[in-house]
Amino acid sequence: MESDNAPSSRLARARLSLEGLSVGDALGERFFSPWVRDLCLAGRTVPDGTWRWTDDTAMALGIVEVLERHDGIDQDDLARVFSRRYMLDTDRGYGPAQHDLLRDIHRGQDWQCRSLELFHGTGSFGNGGAMRAAPVGAYFADNLTLAVEQAGLSAEITHAHPDGQAGAVAIAVAAAWAWQWDQSGRTTDRADLLRTVLDHLPKGATRKGIELALAFSLDEWEFDVANAVGDGSQVTSADTVPFCLWVAAKHLDNYPEALWTAIRVHGDIDTNCAIIGGIVAMSHGEAGIPAEWRRRRERLPT
Repeated sequence: MESDNAPSSRLARARLSLEGLSVGDALGERFFSPWVRDLCLAGRTVPDGTWRWTDDTAMALGIVEVLERHDGIDQDDLARVFSRRYMLDTDRGYGPAQHDLLRDIHRGQDWQCRSLELFHGTGSFGNGGAMRAAPVGAYFADNLTLAVEQAGLSAEITHAHPDGQAGAVAIAVAAAWAWQWDQSGRTTDRADLLRTVLDHLPKGATRKGIELALAFSLDEWEFDVANAVGDGSQVTSADTVPFCLWVAAKHLDNYPEALWTAIRVHGDIDTNCAIIGGIVAMSHGEAGIPAEWRRRRERLPT
């Protein structure tokens, strides 16, 4: 049996997280449609047809590609992969700033300079670094120090603001912790997921939101938590990551329930479901993701 830190073991974990992330992304995206919500939410029935994934999955695919090639995050290569995948299909729901950034990288501009120039020189503190970070945490689930370091590197290409990077670190640590929780027999308090994330996070708005989320019992109503910490509607790390971590911890052993919880609350549904799905998949494996959901998700490129 290969060790947990062997590249093949790490890659298998990253692909599992990608599966959970992409199914969540594709399912969540369908529920932006009012008629889908009206038709499917009350009875918790999934929409018909093929579920198209968004930029969340497109960028997570790039991360897994680079992890496989380098056994870690090579930032220059990841910047090229992000821009290449973007140019192959620009219609995946990328935000306006990312359209400009990824086009400029494709034209040969320096990603570090362009990332720093976003939002009048502050860099992006959006939730885009977090939405794709779970596979990084899965890959380095055997080493939280590496998970933190590599998640920050993965986010910096598009999110130069420290809080944008903090969101990615938070999600990577959560995915790693979910795998460790399952491997250790699931005896640890699930709220320790949030506590462990805080142990590895710098000061900032995202950390404050997670501290507030941790004050809520996992038995609380999800709408009360979302009202207090945000539901992703502002598309920032601070407005998205705390709620996603709380939902993931609450339903760490139930992938469908975790996603239905996020869908009920609304907000940035596809990204919330992608983040939560990428974490929760690590605690019970591919078998925990409904087979029908996997079939309906648009096929991932090899």
